Amino acid sequence: MDKNKYNPRTWFSFTKRFNKWGMIIAASLLLSVFFFLIMIDNIQTETYEIERFSRAKETIRSPVTIENEQETERKIRETVQAVEDRYNIDQEITDERMAYTKEIFDAITNLEEELKDTQQNKEASDTAPISEQEKVQQLKQILSEEIQKGVSDDSLSQLIQVPKEEREKGEKFFLEILSKTLNNGVRTENTQSAISNMQQEIKYSDLDADMREVLTRLSEFAVVENSFFDVDKTSTARKEAASNVEPVVIRAGEIIVREGQTITNEVYKKLDLVGVLDKERNFFPGIGLAILVLLLGSAIAHEMNWLDRKERLNTAKVTAIVVISIMAVALMKIVSIYTTQINQLFYVMPIAMGALLLKQLTHERSAIIFSTLFAILGSVIFNHQIPGSLNVEAGIYFLLSQLAAVFFLRNVKDRLAVMKAGLGIAVINIMVVLLFIFLSFEKYAWGDMLLQSSFAAASAFLSAVLTIGLLPYFEAALGILSDIKLLQLSSPNHPLLKKLLTEAPGTYHHSVMVANLSEAACEAVGANGLLARVGAYYHDLGKTVQPHFFIENQLAIQNPHDFIEPNESAKIIISHPYDGAEMLKKHRLPQEIIDIAKQHHGTSLLKYFYYKDKEQNKEVEEATYRYPGPKPQTKEAAIVSICDSVEAAVRSLQEPTEHKIEEIVTSIIQDKLVDGQFDECPITLQELNKIQQITCSTLKGIFHSRIQYPMEEAN
Repeated sequence: MDKNKYNPRTWFSFTKRFNKWGMIIAASLLLSVFFFLIMIDNIQTETYEIERFSRAKETIRSPVTIENEQETERKIRETVQAVEDRYNIDQEITDERMAYTKEIFDAITNLEEELKDTQQNKEASDTAPISEQEKVQQLKQILSEEIQKGVSDDSLSQLIQVPKEEREKGEKFFLEILSKTLNNGVRTENTQSAISNMQQEIKYSDLDADMREVLTRLSEFAVVENSFFDVDKTSTARKEAASNVEPVVIRAGEIIVREGQTITNEVYKKLDLVGVLDKERNFFPGIGLAILVLLLGSAIAHEMNWLDRKERLNTAKVTAIVVISIMAVALMKIVSIYTTQINQLFYVMPIAMGALLLKQLTHERSAIIFSTLFAILGSVIFNHQIPGSLNVEAGIYFLLSQLAAVFFLRNVKDRLAVMKAGLGIAVINIMVVLLFIFLSFEKYAWGDMLLQSSFAAASAFLSAVLTIGLLPYFEAALGILSDIKLLQLSSPNHPLLKKLLTEAPGTYHHSVMVANLSEAACEAVGANGLLARVGAYYHDLGKTVQPHFFIENQLAIQNPHDFIEPNESAKIIISHPYDGAEMLKKHRLPQEIIDIAKQHHGTSLLKYFYYKDKEQNKEVEEATYRYPGPKPQTKEAAIVSICDSVEAAVRSLQEPTEHKIEEIVTSIIQDKLVDGQFDECPITLQELNKIQQITCSTLKGIFHSRIQYPMEEAN
C-alpha cells in the first residue's frame, strides 16, 4: 500500500487547495452572474404592445441600426419616376425646316428681280403688268413641293406684297426664333405649344401688321416635330438616378415615435422593422453577453489565484474584491439610468474609487486588472441601451481614471495620500474630457466645456472621499490590513509599543532591529515589507509578561534561569509567542500581525534548554522543548522568523566580522530549512538565497568595525 496515500500533510494540502479553489470559483461565479444581470437590459431589445392608430405611451427609440428596405424602394421608385424622358433632336429635320423657310424668302427675292426685268421689257413693248395670282403661280413653280403643300397661296401672295426691306427684316427675325424653337426640341405632345410660343413672339415684335400676320401663318408650316424619345438614354438616366439614392437607414438610438404621437401605419411598420413589436426576444445577444462575463469571470479567477500565490488569499480579501466590484458596477448602473447622449453624466461616475480601494486592500496588479474589467463593463452599461454598441468614450475615460488612481496612490503614510491621489485623478479626468471634446467635430460652448470638466473633477473628488470613508469599514468588518492601518500601528505612540519600550526596553530595541532587517529582506523578494516591519515591532510583545527571563532585558541582574529547572525555563520562553498573540488579539490588532507573532518561532527546537536537560535526563522528549507552532504560513512570517534568530545570534558574537556574520546567517537559514520550518509557506530556495544576501549586507552595515580610540593613562 502506498504510504503517502493517507499522509495527513498531503491530505491537509489537498483540502487547503480545494477550499482555496472553491472560494475563488464561487466568487468568480457570483460576480459573473451579477455582471450578467446588470448588463442584460443593455443588450436586449425592449418590446411593446402597440396597436395601430393608438397613441404612444412613451418615446420609443430604435435599438438597432437597420435599413428600411421598403422605404428605400419607394424612394428609388419616386426618384426614377421623376427622371424626365430623354429625347434626341433630329438635326436633319431642323436644317430642313430652316432651309425651307430660307427658300421661301429667297424665291420671292429672285421672283421680284425677274419680274422687275420683265416689267422693264414690257414697258418698252407696252405690255400689261402681271397679276398677283400669276406671281404666286410663278413662285410656286420654283418652290419645293413640300412648301407648295404646306404654305397657302394667300400666305405667299401676302408675303410677296410686303416691301422688300420689311420682308428681309421679318426673315431675319423669323429664322432666329425658328432656330431657337427647333434647337430646343419639338416633340409630338408640345408641337402646338412651340408654335404658339413662336406666334406670341411674332405678335409682340416690331414688325408691321402684314408681316406679323404672314409670319404667324408661316410658323405653322415651319415648326414640326424634330425631337424623338431615346430609350437607351432614358434607361441609363433612370438607372443612374436609382443608384444615387441613399438607402433609408434607421439608426440605433433614433426616435421612432415620441410620447403622445399617433401610431400611423408608417410608424407601425418602422416599429415592426426594428423588432420592438416582436415578443420573441432574440437570444443571441444573451449568448454574447454570457461569453463576455465568462471571460471576465475567468480573468477574475486567474487574478485571485495569482494573488493567492503572491500574498496568501483569504476570505476577507475575496469578500473585499466581490463587494468592491459589486459596488462599482452597481454605481455605474445607477448613473447610467440618468445618463443620455446629451448630458454625458458618466463623467461624474467615481469609478476610481474601486482602484483606490483595491490597491490598498489587495495588490497594485489586482487594482490594474480590475480597472480594465470595470472599463469594459462601463462601455457596455453606458451604451444608452442600444444593443450591439459600446460606449468607447466611457470605457476609455474609466480606464484612464482608474490607472491614474493606481499611479498617483504612492508613498501612503496617512489618509491624506488618498486626497493627493484624488488631485492627480482630477487632472487626468479633465485632460481626457478635453481630449474627447477637441477630437469631436462638434462645436462646444465654453459653458459646456466647463460643465463637463467640473463633472470630471467631481468624479475624482467623490472617488477620494468614498475611499477614505469606506476604507475603515473594510478594515474593521473584514479585518483587512491596509498600508494606512499598518502605518498607524507602526507609530511609537501605540499603547502596546509603549508598553514594550517601558517594560522590556532590550526587547523593544531587538524588535526595531528585526523590523529593519525584515523590511529589507521582504522588499528583496517582493513581499510586503511594511507588513513585515510592523509585525516585527509586535512579534515579541509576549516577553513583557516576564521580561527578565529574556537575556536582552537582563541588565545588572543574575540570569533567573540559573535557579530553575530547564523544563520550567522552556515553558516560560516557549509561551511568549502565544502570550503576545493573546495580547494582540485582546487589543484587536489585525490577524496578520497576530499570525506573525504566533508563527515567528514555528515548531523550532529550544536547543539550549533541551541539551541542558538532556545532560541530566537522557530520555527527555524533544517535543517538550519545541514550540507548538504553527509554522510560518506567509513569506512575511518566515522572514521575520529568520531575522529574529539572525539578529539575536549576531548580537551575541563578541567580534561580529563579515565572515562570522555570513557564516551564522547561512547556518540559521539552513537549520530552519532542514527542520521544515518553511514547509507551509510559499517561499522558494531562490528567495531564501536573496534573503541571506540582503540580511548579511544589512548586518554588516550595522555591525561594521569601529576604530579603537586610545585611553588616556592616569599619571
